[in-house]
Amino acid sequence: MNPYYDPAKTHHTPDGFRDPDVETGRATLRDIWEWKREARREGKPHPPGSPTPRVAPDLVRIAGAETSATFIGHSTVLLRIGGLTVMTDPVFSERASPFSFLGPKRFVPPGIALDELPPIDVVLISHGHYDHLDRTSVRHINRRFGGRTLFVVPLGVGALLRRWGISNVVELDWWESHSYRGLDMTLTPARHWSARSFNDRNRMLWGAFAIFAEGFSCYFAGDSGYGAHFGETRQRLKPRERNGVLFDLALMPIGAYEPRRIMKDHHMNPEEAVLAHQDIGARRSIAIHWGCFQLTDEALDEPPKRLAEARVAAGLAVDDFVALPVGGSWWRPSA
Repeated sequence: MNPYYDPAKTHHTPDGFRDPDVETGRATLRDIWEWKREARREGKPHPPGSPTPRVAPDLVRIAGAETSATFIGHSTVLLRIGGLTVMTDPVFSERASPFSFLGPKRFVPPGIALDELPPIDVVLISHGHYDHLDRTSVRHINRRFGGRTLFVVPLGVGALLRRWGISNVVELDWWESHSYRGLDMTLTPARHWSARSFNDRNRMLWGAFAIFAEGFSCYFAGDSGYGAHFGETRQRLKPRERNGVLFDLALMPIGAYEPRRIMKDHHMNPEEAVLAHQDIGARRSIAIHWGCFQLTDEALDEPPKRLAEARVAAGLAVDDFVALPVGGSWWRPSA
């Protein structure tokens, strides 16, 4: 029984949660088997033509007062916003897996090592998949900063963190908010799912985060297929728009999208990510969820190439939607 079950909410079920926009999106074991067999026959995933770019981070400037976003890798981003340091989906382990010897292996080291991180005020977890919620990483952050880091998570994820010894946790349902030291965080819908084993599928909720601070706003999309929820989020939060812009910065996933028959409902391709950037009302976006773990059939270096083409096709400027190198930072432009 889902302890959070609310029959008035379409994404709730007695046994867990569901994506109300995807009725038949669950891939069966046969679907997965056929995909993997086809991939082996066609020599997929395709090898990248070039390694994922990586640069040395500016650790001194990152810890300063400037508003910034630093791409640590995959969906892990270090934000300086509202005078606080916020981290999204911290994954620093060698593999996105419950095992140290099996599962997707990291192709490029994190842009900042765990022990080089500045004090983390808030960690945002979008959902429970292993490439977004890493036990070793979150426990290390909790211990290193003496339990002072606040973990803001979707419903059901908090119980898992508490079993790992992390008690400073706030759980949110879609459209619920939490304020902390001048930072307003709202969990918004995403088209995805969750599981950490064969018997806990969709027992934990998933989502995106709308983050508002004095004079600055950020959207962290987590993992999501493309859908009407981006436009819905903008409409529901429209009172917070400034000059037609809802979010000064968005963190948008662009990878893990092939084959489309398996991935379309739950992962955007770069062209859809550009649409989501426009739908959500973002001034600028940074690409996430690419170049680190080989999860699907496209080459690791394909997503940013397709993003560049999609950006041109949409008439966006080069700086409107960028794929930073691992360790690279975006700094808020001076007024």
